[in-house]
Amino acid sequence: MFVVFIAMILIGYNVAFSFASTALLFSFLGDLLDVFDPAVLATLPSRWFGAVSDPTLLAIPFFVLMGAILERSGLAERLLSAIGMLLGPIKGGVAAAVILVGTLLAAATGVVAATVIVMGLLSLPTMVRLGYDHKLATGTITASGTLAQLIPPSLVLILLAQQMRVGIIGLFAGALIPGLMLSGMYAAYAIAISYARPGVGPAMPKSERTLSGRVLALEILFSVVPIIALILAVLVSIFLGIATPSESGAVGVAGALILAGLSYQFDKILVKRGATHITPRWRLTAKTLREAGKSTANISILVMTLLFASSFFSLMFLQLGGSDQVADWLASVGGGKMGFVIVSMIAVFLLGINLEFLEITFIVVPIFVPAMDLLGFTNIERIWFTVLMAVNLNMAFISPPVGFSLFYLQSVAPPEVKTSDIHKGAIPFMVLQGVALVLLVAFPGIIDFSFDFFTPSST
Repeated sequence: MFVVFIAMILIGYNVAFSFASTALLFSFLGDLLDVFDPAVLATLPSRWFGAVSDPTLLAIPFFVLMGAILERSGLAERLLSAIGMLLGPIKGGVAAAVILVGTLLAAATGVVAATVIVMGLLSLPTMVRLGYDHKLATGTITASGTLAQLIPPSLVLILLAQQMRVGIIGLFAGALIPGLMLSGMYAAYAIAISYARPGVGPAMPKSERTLSGRVLALEILFSVVPIIALILAVLVSIFLGIATPSESGAVGVAGALILAGLSYQFDKILVKRGATHITPRWRLTAKTLREAGKSTANISILVMTLLFASSFFSLMFLQLGGSDQVADWLASVGGGKMGFVIVSMIAVFLLGINLEFLEITFIVVPIFVPAMDLLGFTNIERIWFTVLMAVNLNMAFISPPVGFSLFYLQSVAPPEVKTSDIHKGAIPFMVLQGVALVLLVAFPGIIDFSFDFFTPSST
């Protein structure tokens, strides 16, 4: 089945059609060979209804809509300007600002493509103009944008939680510190390489730093603090059990509408003289809402279509005995749980280079679950394994020459930025991700601590 499915993907058919048509083909063959009972297909409607009513998946449209509103509202541009002015005086400061804003935008949108493209449009021309090495500039954008797969509330984490049969709250909690750890490693590298190699990441010239003092403080107060507060409000309400992920997502949408709508203007001259006159203005337009709604509908429909098609595929795979055979083989790999983890991580990385995260989630993850059952993985071990998968997918997404994030950035890069620069720029950050993955495998207590710290009621 997998050979036929992969062949259809390589031919050019879309994933959902490949799932469904492969399953349909093998249902006919199974019936002809008398190894499959077609009556089993009658269970599909109930499986589909159960999927769309899953509380975990109900959170997807809310978080996607929250991110789409923030993405199209112009908040990212103000964020980058304010943080860039704050960190600009130090070498590599603009790169660190891009990483910080990319991290915030990743948490807000939860979608890699949106984060990388927005950051590429906003920051890459500026970094090139300031004299940044093209490889460092592109590497910071692709690496920080790909954090949308790891930092909650992430679309990838929501789908992985549903497929891995772990609680979304626990997975969010377990992934938060590893995600922030990666972000910190990126920023530290950008600053360190800028000081170690003069000219790679120059400080922002004084002529470019148009904001300073009280003006900069106010800009940070009204552009940076609110979006951080919104993200924290959503996550804290989930971690403390105040609201379900779906309810928190709805609150996040309301907060995003307010942040996207209210724009505060202040007279810079008056601020410098010690007087602060702030004028609130409403700027949210029907066009912004329409585009955000369209983006949310497209992503939600795509996810559900893939879910329906993959459930048909997985049902056939299960009925034909494929799931048991693969699970037995994975469980028999030498080394017990750690051997299974190492083999699985290698497989996910290799597949992640050529397949989108949705395909990985719906094709590969369901195969791992039965093997984990046989090996006796506990709930916290499942969360640990799932976070490792998310970090691994980060690495696969920026792996040259076919990492998806590289293509996203290439589509919006200025002409003077070469494709080879984008590929070479990703390598140091890919190495950092590999180091982080090894640390998380060797020291699972990092994820355990993150889980325990953010979900104290569960311990």
